[in-house]
Amino acid sequence: MAALGAAMVITVSCLTAASTHAAPLSMGHTGYAASAALPLGPAGLPETRTTTTVEPGVTMTRIVRGAIDPSTPWVVELSIPSSRTSPDPDAPPRVVQDQGSADDLVRRLTAANFGAQSQPVRQPAVADVPAGVIGYRVRTTSTFPSQADATAYVTRLKAAGFAARTWYAGWDGASMAKGQWSINVLTIDPREFRGHLGATFGPDLVDRETTTALGVYAHAKAAVNGGFFVLDPKAGAPGDPAGAGVYDGALESETVAGRPVLVLDDQALHTRVARPVWSGTLSAGSSSVDVDGINRVPGLIRNCGGDAGDKPTNRALHDTTCTDPNELVAFTNAYGPVTPAGAGSEVVLDRTGRVVRVDAQRGTMLLAGQRSVQAIGDLTSRLSGLRPGQIARLDLRLTEAGRANLIRPGTTVVNGGPQLVRDGATYITQGADGMVHPTDPSFAYGWALQRNPRTFAGADAAGRTLLVTVDGRQPDQLGLSVPEEAQVARALGMRDAMNLDGGGSTAMSIEGRLVTHPSDASGERPVGDAIVIR
Repeated sequence: MAALGAAMVITVSCLTAASTHAAPLSMGHTGYAASAALPLGPAGLPETRTTTTVEPGVTMTRIVRGAIDPSTPWVVELSIPSSRTSPDPDAPPRVVQDQGSADDLVRRLTAANFGAQSQPVRQPAVADVPAGVIGYRVRTTSTFPSQADATAYVTRLKAAGFAARTWYAGWDGASMAKGQWSINVLTIDPREFRGHLGATFGPDLVDRETTTALGVYAHAKAAVNGGFFVLDPKAGAPGDPAGAGVYDGALESETVAGRPVLVLDDQALHTRVARPVWSGTLSAGSSSVDVDGINRVPGLIRNCGGDAGDKPTNRALHDTTCTDPNELVAFTNAYGPVTPAGAGSEVVLDRTGRVVRVDAQRGTMLLAGQRSVQAIGDLTSRLSGLRPGQIARLDLRLTEAGRANLIRPGTTVVNGGPQLVRDGATYITQGADGMVHPTDPSFAYGWALQRNPRTFAGADAAGRTLLVTVDGRQPDQLGLSVPEEAQVARALGMRDAMNLDGGGSTAMSIEGRLVTHPSDASGERPVGDAIVIR
């Protein structure tokens, strides 16, 4: 940690029982506050914490709990074809299916001399999802000391016509494996902080950069990956935030309707979780038309949550791209070198709202101060009637109930979900925020109930902002399930917290140096945006 400069290092070893209700231990205004031990694994695991001062008012605490457990096995999990007992006999093979399909696969495996068993997958009760069995998984009765041994067994299964994968048992949500967990906590105390807290997407929205590179770009002391973003070009423009984005008061991305955002200001005051409302209109003369979004490819709505014309839903549905053949989408200079090209129409406006030109197709370069609006489908004609020199008012808003417009200097908004903690109590909005796919229980199983790398953020009772990363998807880095993530947030003293992007996107850098362990085989993943401390 010497690269951080002058630092105060505090190391604490905790051998006490883990508890989500332990009283906080205070370590000063800029120090770290947390319970006596994190609620992970069996009670009594060793836990160390090392706190380093990054700059006045900012500390980084690294927590390491437990250690890799040689007795934790590798297992083999089957892909389950649907059977005649399934509610949807035409559904594709999945890791989690109905009990009849799972039992049918077990019988077929047994007949082929492979021992296997069907196991219920249980959803714990959260704020908007009841407790219950969401389906059944199938695993072989044989377990393995190494991934190589499990892989050899998968090869045998595939030769016999079965689809399977290897899986480390420590990655099961709520597994009592003994570790290890590696957690980094950036704490920003506004009473002593004299820097700037915000976020950046880099040179433009449409190109992805690593969190480390975004931190360097912003001349940041520290950086943490931000919100969800488009990854696949088929889902839009890679790098585009898949949810609301405001960067130092500039609105660059609309909401996924109803989903939470992290609201920050540049002095680290009043950090909070909010659920803002987006609206947009384009008006000319006495007529106006609704604008569907900003800085995204028209017709593609990543994570859904748009309007009633979107298919298959206008509700949030995570990792799904909804479509709408008839849309108006606004663009700013932040989008990229050129706006998306294709059929439709596009009107370019100067900074006063005066029409510069109207094009019969989409795709143009915007000059400084210019904005544009693209139309596709039935809405194309709504722009073609505009004429150069005419005034067209583009009104884009992001508002928070009971507070002023979020589009103001010094304000940053980063998307994410689900919410984890509200007013100091666990409050997981897994259903409302789209992390439950009604026809596919495998999604909640893998995304929310199993352990993954996680990034989350929020504020504690003292008004300090906490930015947290948790490594995972490696045998020596177990990660967290979403319920565990909420428990850890509370144990860290957070009164309000929400999940940000995680998985291979989880990353934290200090002074341009990566301090997390990326789970992608290729290393640190390029992301859409990053929260930065300058």
